[in-house]
Parts: sequence; structure tokens; C-alpha cells
Amino acid sequence: MNTIRFACRPGYPMGVLAVALLGCCVVGAQSSEKAKPAPAKAAKPPSSAAGHGASAAGHGPAAAGGTHGPTTAGHGPTTAGGSHGPTTSAHGPSTAGGSAGRPGAGNKPNTVGGHDPTGRAAGGSATAASRAGKAGPQPKGSRTVSDAHGNEIRTRANGRPADVHVASRGMDIHHGLDGSRRVSVERADHSRIVADGRGRGYVQHPYSYGGHEFAHRTYYRNGRAYDRFYRGYPYHGVYVEAYAPAYYYAPAFYGWAYNPWPAPIAYSWGFAVAPWYGFYGGYFAPWPVYANASLWLTDYLISQSIAAAYLDETAAAQAAGDPPAAGPLTPAVKQEISDEVQRQIALENQEAQMTAQNTQPDPASSGIQRMLTDGVQHVFVAGSNIDVTDNGGDECTVGEGDALKLTGPPTSDATVASLVMLSSKGGHDCAQGDTVSVAFTDLQDMQNHMRETISAGMGTLQTNQGKGGLPSLPPSAQAAPVKAAFAASAPPPDTDAANQINQQVQDAGQAEQEALKGTQSAPQDASSQGATPATASGPPKTISMGQTIDEVTAAIGPPKSIVNLATKKIYVYPDLKVTFVHGKVSDVQ
Repeated sequence: MNTIRFACRPGYPMGVLAVALLGCCVVGAQSSEKAKPAPAKAAKPPSSAAGHGASAAGHGPAAAGGTHGPTTAGHGPTTAGGSHGPTTSAHGPSTAGGSAGRPGAGNKPNTVGGHDPTGRAAGGSATAASRAGKAGPQPKGSRTVSDAHGNEIRTRANGRPADVHVASRGMDIHHGLDGSRRVSVERADHSRIVADGRGRGYVQHPYSYGGHEFAHRTYYRNGRAYDRFYRGYPYHGVYVEAYAPAYYYAPAFYGWAYNPWPAPIAYSWGFAVAPWYGFYGGYFAPWPVYANASLWLTDYLISQSIAAAYLDETAAAQAAGDPPAAGPLTPAVKQEISDEVQRQIALENQEAQMTAQNTQPDPASSGIQRMLTDGVQHVFVAGSNIDVTDNGGDECTVGEGDALKLTGPPTSDATVASLVMLSSKGGHDCAQGDTVSVAFTDLQDMQNHMRETISAGMGTLQTNQGKGGLPSLPPSAQAAPVKAAFAASAPPPDTDAANQINQQVQDAGQAEQEALKGTQSAPQDASSQGATPATASGPPKTISMGQTIDEVTAAIGPPKSIVNLATKKIYVYPDLKVTFVHGKVSDVQ
């Protein structure tokens, strides 16, 4: 038993037996949960899936310069030469030189039975769970008021709505610090629609496979649809959803992706002339050479994230022509991200082995539950804008492409995790070095974004191996990925996703106005801690140049129709036309 405990420590040498490592994961995961409140069954041997949670209204493939291949999974492969594969990700960080303990090629994980997502939320809906997951320190000046119908409004210090819950519609609306608006609707059958004002988002439908609940999401972004899969689990009373890879590679491919390449390679990404690359020149620069796939995948992950951020976050800054002041991604920070990428490759390989044995990986052991309890200061890269509170009580944004690092395990009753900003792109983004509180639902989304993007990058590596400077794969690593049974048995994608997403955007303006009216004369909520009604400094009643789309719709309601012209939008009202350029009012007729 002493050997097993010692094997759990980060950086343990390669020679640790695979059986000891797997035993350690079982013991470590189970013992860590004994100190936590229900659900205690969530911790099982490391395995599972993780994904873009509810805040992924714009998640999915960005266009930084790589095609998105099939998702991947695995743990503990052998390479073409027979060397040992990656470490079990629960065992701490692997170093650049690969000194972490590794399971042997013949390792067979213990059989793990998954668990059903009981405790979906107080009230039984995933939306309620997501709202519960946002609980934590409120920004300074926040005020909350609710009415007898269950509607709830949280305003910022300037009196403008930040979060609106419309009970009758099962709708939650969040107004981002960057002027964006995100709408989430939970329907009676537990299907969900998440949309933003940019005409993108996803539609999710639950289904059952092997006695476990999965979720099939149809994303819509940049004019195309694609699907992803997730499996939920409860943690600290919050229901989070973890990405479940739909495809798995051969063990030899994971070994090739995890271990050092025969020699460092130079690689030309092709994005040197891309607008986003010049705009974020002070934040990100690729490595000149790559000694292994995890370093290459790190630059793939970052470039994909900030290319999407350029389109999503920086319209105002682009119009002004002034890049935001950035806290750059230093080589040391990028190395920490690379170490995390390597751990995620290892994790997916173990999942592949379990799936090959017809064993369903446990989402809690592959998701943030393990990451918050294994003693490792894991690193995350955000896949969307998330408004958080820093340790001074101020609200700021963790921006798409920002990097964060866990500071330690949460308390037993927490629904948020504490992380430090390793890097920041500037603008509304939290400052580099700030400590921020991130809801578990959002943290799971971050891991999901990383895993999905890493999976896509591995697909690109397999497709392009031997080209553009990339090393060639050994024959044993070239096998086509195999589709997971749960994905093969899933219902088809939702062909009406784009219309449903756009409809929710249209409905949100009216729904918000209804909720605001309902709370105008309502007594303050007991949990608002001295809050005054949201109408004390209500939404603007007039339109002026420079206002955001959200400010205009809050003032005069949703338009009759919308005309989209590249960076220009025209909101058509019965007796009015409002033109927006880069999300700001530029003309009123």
C-alpha cells in the first residue's frame, strides 16, 4: 500500500507498475470523496469523458489554421517501438522530459460501472443546476430582486441587468461585460437550447445508452453545424456535463502523441498573415521548434482559441484599431499548458482502453472532480468569455484563450474553484496574476474546450503526418479511429438547430422585458443582502449612438426582423431602423 500511495505523487519515475498506478487511482479517488458531501458515488477509477458545458454557446471549431478531425481518447499506450505510454492523468503533472509514472503496455484498467446523474439539480433541471453552479461571491455593487412568479434579476453596480431568470420560460439570460448576451433555455424533456446574439449556439437532446444518460449536442457556428457528445455527473450538488469523445485511436497513436518525437521539427502554421495573429501579437507567438506532439498541440489549442476570440470578443477594439494591453503567454506558461495537454492525452488513452473492453468510463474521474481532488495544480485554457469575480470583489472576464491555474482544492461546500490568471489578453479580461472564482459548471466547460480542441488537433496530426515538417507515424499508429458505441447509437443531429437558436435570440428580448416588469414593484429577495429593486437604475429608455444591441433591445424590445450584412446588422422595427456596426449603434432612421 505504501508503494501505491507513493506512485500517486506527481513526477514519480517511469518504472512504477501499471497495476500500482491503477490501484492508486482507485484508492485516491474513492478516499477523496469520503470527505465530501453526496454524491459520494461519483469518484471511480480514472476514466471517462468531458466536454463543453452549458456555456458553450459559441464553442466548437475555430478557424486558426487546422482542420478538425475526430475526437480521441486514451491512456497508457505503447509506442511503435514498444516503449511505455503516458501517465495516468490523475497522478500529477508529467514534465517536459516525460518523467511521470506510466502504466505498462499490458495494463488493463479495472472494470468501472458508470453512475446515473442523480441530483440533476434542486428542482430537477439542468438549467437550475447551472444556476446553482454560479453561486459564489457576488461582484461588488450587485443587487438581486425576485418576484412572486420566480423571476429573478441581478443588476450590476451601474444598475444594468447582468443576469435574468425568466421562470415561466425556463430561460436564463446573461449580459456579458463585453456587451454580449447569452440565452439558455431548459425544456421540460431536459433538452436545452443555448444561443447568443451572434446567431450561434447549440441544441442538446438527452438519450440513454448502456443504462447511462448521454447528451447529444448539435452546434451551429459560422454557418455550419457539427455535433458533440457529453455525459453528466453531480459534483457538490451541481450537475456538470463532461465531454465524451466519439472516436478513439489505436494505442500506438497515443504513444506517438505522448512521447518525444525522434527529432525536434520546425513547423509553418500559415497564420502569420491572419488578422487575429497580428492583433494578438503581444499575447501569443508559436514555438520555433517542436520536440513532441504536446508542444505542437499547445500552440494548436491556443491559436484556435484566440482566433475565435478575435471574431467574438474584440469588435470594439478592432474598430478603434487599438489592441488591448495583454499579459502575454510566456514560455513558462506555455510549458505548463503543454504539461496539461500531455495529461489529457494520457487520460483519453486510458478511456480508449476501457471502451475497447466494453467498460463505460466514469465522467467524474475524467472531469473536474478528479482535477479538483488529485493534488495537482491543473491548468485550463478558456473556450468562451466567462464573467467572474476576482479576490477584490470586482467583476472581470476570463476571455477566450486566457490561461488559468488552480490554486488548491475547494472546500467541501463550495460550488466555485479558485484559480490564478496565468495570462490575459487584456480589455475586459481579468488581469494577469489575479485570483478569480470560477463556477464548477464553467470550469468543466474549460476542460471540455481543451479536450475537444486537443482531440481535433490530434485528428489534424494523423491526417497531416509526414507533411509540412511533421514526423511520420509508424504503421501501427495509422489505423483509422473507431467510433464509440454510445455515439454510434445516438439519435441523429438536430437538423433544425440553426432555426431554434435564432428563435431563442428573438424571444429573449421580450422575455427579459416581461421579467423586468414583473420585478419592478416586487419586494427584494431575502438573499439579495440589502439589494434594491432592479428598477432603481433601470435600463435606458432612449437610443443613442454607440449603444450595444443588448442595450437597445432592453430599451425598446426585440425587432420585427433583422438584416445581417457582414459586420453590419439592421434591426427593423415598425417605425424605426437601427443599424449596428461591430455590435454598436451607428445609425438610427
